[in-house]
Amino acid sequence: MDWARTGRVDADVRPLLPAWLQPVADFAERVRADDLTRFLPRDGEGRPLVHETVTEHVVPFGTKGARAALSGRVQLDDGRFAVPSFQLLAEKYLDERYAPEAVEEETGVSAETIRGLAAEIARVAFEEEIFIDQPWTDVNGRRHQGFVGRPVSFHAMRGLSAHSNGFQPARALHMLQVLIGAVDCPGGFRFEPPYPKPLSAHPTPHGKAEHFGSNTPLSGPHLGFPRGPEDLLIDDAGRSARIDKAFSWDAPFAAHGMMHMVIANAHAGDPYPIDVLFMYMANMAWNSSMNTAGTIRMLEDRDEATGEYRIPKIIYSDAYASEMVAYADLVLPDTTYLERHDCISLLDRPISEPDAVQDAIRWPVLEPAGDERDVQTELIAQRVRRKQHGVGGRRGGRLYKDYADYIVRHERRPGIGPLAGFRGLKGDRAGRGAANPDQLKRYIENGSFFSAHIPMEAQFFKHANQAYQDFAVRMGFFDTPQPVVFQLYQESLQKFRLAAEGLREPVAPETHRQRILDTFDPLPDWYRPLGEAMVDRAEFPLHAVTQRPAAMYHSWGSMNAWLRQIHTRNPLYVPGPLCDQLDLKDGDWAWVISHHGRIKVEVARMEAVNASTVWTWNAVGKRSGTWALDRDVPEAKKGFLMNHLIHELLPPRQDGMRWSNSDPVTGQAAWYDLRVRIEKAEPGEAAEPQFAVVAQPEPEPHPEVLRYGQEWAR
Repeated sequence: MDWARTGRVDADVRPLLPAWLQPVADFAERVRADDLTRFLPRDGEGRPLVHETVTEHVVPFGTKGARAALSGRVQLDDGRFAVPSFQLLAEKYLDERYAPEAVEEETGVSAETIRGLAAEIARVAFEEEIFIDQPWTDVNGRRHQGFVGRPVSFHAMRGLSAHSNGFQPARALHMLQVLIGAVDCPGGFRFEPPYPKPLSAHPTPHGKAEHFGSNTPLSGPHLGFPRGPEDLLIDDAGRSARIDKAFSWDAPFAAHGMMHMVIANAHAGDPYPIDVLFMYMANMAWNSSMNTAGTIRMLEDRDEATGEYRIPKIIYSDAYASEMVAYADLVLPDTTYLERHDCISLLDRPISEPDAVQDAIRWPVLEPAGDERDVQTELIAQRVRRKQHGVGGRRGGRLYKDYADYIVRHERRPGIGPLAGFRGLKGDRAGRGAANPDQLKRYIENGSFFSAHIPMEAQFFKHANQAYQDFAVRMGFFDTPQPVVFQLYQESLQKFRLAAEGLREPVAPETHRQRILDTFDPLPDWYRPLGEAMVDRAEFPLHAVTQRPAAMYHSWGSMNAWLRQIHTRNPLYVPGPLCDQLDLKDGDWAWVISHHGRIKVEVARMEAVNASTVWTWNAVGKRSGTWALDRDVPEAKKGFLMNHLIHELLPPRQDGMRWSNSDPVTGQAAWYDLRVRIEKAEPGEAAEPQFAVVAQPEPEPHPEVLRYGQEWAR
């Protein structure tokens, strides 16, 4: 951690990151479970405390003009001693176990390279800074003459997070961004509206018994952001209220749910048996499930006592004849994007740019065939028939004509709807405003998009920029300013550690306590991925990963004729040195073997890949008889899934317990923890395993040759 030794930290971010004081004496023994102020020092209004460097007084964080100390021991009014969180961070990472020489073997990156990267990051950040001459005021009232940019950018997505230890390294990466001041600045990572939002601006998850009522909707969103153990969706015995076990002791911060565990848990009746499983375009019988062959068996399995399916009824909606459709008792056919209205909303996954608020719509260019309609319109109609709350008028009847009408007239809060543009009766308002009956028409006239530029004074440091906070309130992102404080020492994680130590209610179950203590470190930490730590790494020396092809991100890309000209099969890409060792060349076949299973696949040599990693494309391989493709297409014969090698559960512990193959903090599926070995195989005609051909109720004609674009050829 050379930046801690050299002082290469952006001191000007001190109003933005917390140097909150942390108790350092025997506070754990003296904590009172009902008094959070005994956990992290706060004033009478609940504001965290900092040690101010000029007056040398302890003051509330956010005090105007206060510059918080980053180090130093101070005594609090109650007699406890405390230090800034930054000091705890520095002390931790200056330990020799984090030295480049100590981690080079594990990372595969030499100590010299690690030091070189650290020096280069610091040099560029602090010696090549960018300055934009635009005065601005931070949320503490401090005036700045311009925006200082640290031109160091980071990118991390699935490769970092899709591990059972993914949350903590992701935190470490973002902490580095914070420390060098490369967050939402010129040349660095930029927030895109409506973000950033602090944790406090998000709802907690709903799903406890008290959140339900007779013939009324759930009292809040089923997904959310817990603040601590008190927000878990568990019963009095500590059992999960959700079938996927998200927001339980298994995965307390599973903000996206744990879809990969739904079928396995429903099949096992754990935490409870279910009557009906309803899924939307989640191809869980194929490429969206770990342990695909096992998942297929679960979907087909029957109760020996009753003869009924272990998962009694399945309702499924899809626009295509995917692998999952065959297992549904009721299919709700959806339309494609060419046949429906839809919105890319600020309330969901927006398409904004760092300097502009943006959203968009899709509108139908084709009439749906027969009696087809988009599934959202059908669900609105079903809820009206059942007189369910939220879509029916006061006198009965239908509140929304269809999904397009819902997009225009639904309001999350007064004046806030799915679309931010062209609001108000005249269509002249942005963000907030009454529903505009011509809103979709205005979007179409504008090419489907809406854009509202952020004032220049508000474009950077949005998390602490008063002008941006005021802009966000005007747009309706929130009703009062919500600045974001970057917590170096993560208070919510510490709450769970206290629960695991029996010092905070609700107390963690005995079965989960050590796991929480090992993985919920309030400072970013690293531990070996759980699945990797439980297998013989010498027996399985290679990492195996699946990537989404740029040309075919989802399975339904196979419905595009021109995409099928690019991808109809996926080989296993093997690093050159390993090909030489195993005498493999392009078009040869190999067995790929994990602790859970084995597959036989075609290989291709690749030089531009880590020497210990093999990989393939996701979503290309199909099960024969699905997707209205001919049963012998290359996707079904030579396309394959790595999923067969990955179990949804970790290997059993000594006590027989098996955890979900997920990050214990976030529940993120650990797709990239897979370790394998490969062996050369005899040539084959088809990848293995193969499954029985899925029978199509009404087989469609398949042309022998699929042509696309000939009409434009000259």
